[in-house]
Amino acid sequence: MTETSRLNGSLRLPGGFELIARDDRLGPLVVESLAQIETRLEEALRSTDHLADVTARHLLQAGGKRVRPLLTLLAAEVAGQVNQKVIEAAAVVEMTHLATLYHDDVMDSAPLRRGVETAQTVWGNSVAILTGDLIFARASAMVSALGQEPLLIQAKTFERLVIGQLQETTGPTQGEDPVAHYLKVLAGKTGSLIAASGQYGSLLGGAPGDVIDMLVEYGEKVGLAFQLADDIIDLTGHDDVSGKTPGTDLREGVDTLPVLLLRRDAKSENPSVADAAREVLDLIDGDLASDDALARAVAAVAAHPVSEEAWDTANRWADDAIAAIRPLPDTVAKAALIEFAHAVVHREG
Repeated sequence: MTETSRLNGSLRLPGGFELIARDDRLGPLVVESLAQIETRLEEALRSTDHLADVTARHLLQAGGKRVRPLLTLLAAEVAGQVNQKVIEAAAVVEMTHLATLYHDDVMDSAPLRRGVETAQTVWGNSVAILTGDLIFARASAMVSALGQEPLLIQAKTFERLVIGQLQETTGPTQGEDPVAHYLKVLAGKTGSLIAASGQYGSLLGGAPGDVIDMLVEYGEKVGLAFQLADDIIDLTGHDDVSGKTPGTDLREGVDTLPVLLLRRDAKSENPSVADAAREVLDLIDGDLASDDALARAVAAVAAHPVSEEAWDTANRWADDAIAAIRPLPDTVAKAALIEFAHAVVHREG
């Protein structure tokens, strides 16, 4: 239990891990597997080139929840078993996630990630982008050793990640509902990789096809809930929860769900609803260069009913994720997946 507590503290694992730790078999297995994954990540990101070595391990050493590796392990345990291929795949999904963070932070001009300065803040955009590319290359080399189907999963997931980012960059098409577009972007940028975690774990752990399908659906939906919560926390939470400065998305002009709902309300035929939304939008669409102006905009969004509506949306996606795995046998691993789905939408403070 001491080792469990140490790993839980250092990796800031999400809710559900406490449930695993209380199980005499699964607790030690998960702790040992996560330790192996961490070692594998360190090995895979090491480089003889000094700059590449330092930059590639920058975010890894900053810590993280290791959500995707944990879900890969749990997916393997639901109807199969954790083995060395599962552990390798868990490292692959975390490396793929890390690579996207380097690219995302460049595109978002984000100053902080996981409580530390982002790579492009320290070394510049070119180094950050190339570091992300390097990590993608290392992840692809690792997954190629797992077989053709895992390699295809990686390729399709990578495609969805890129398309999701492109769709975010270009915005909704003519006549497309902005909220529907936003959810499509989240499905590509976040849902795809968490779905891949469920697919890798269940496939390589030996689960039958119908179970793999359930875990892919679970991953896709819990991924949307997870990212929705992250985006809402950016506006209503604290930097010690998200690792980002509150309001980063506002300052960068990125419309996440609360802002999209405000823009919808601003067009309402109800004058009081429209006026209240426009009052907040005046702050959001104004000059947010100063910290005081940004703080006022963040507070205004947090106080408006759209924040509660956005949390309701995140909770619905979490509930749908739980429903996807309801037919599975009742096990500690399944209970942990359910607990995780609840936990991702209860991270406000």
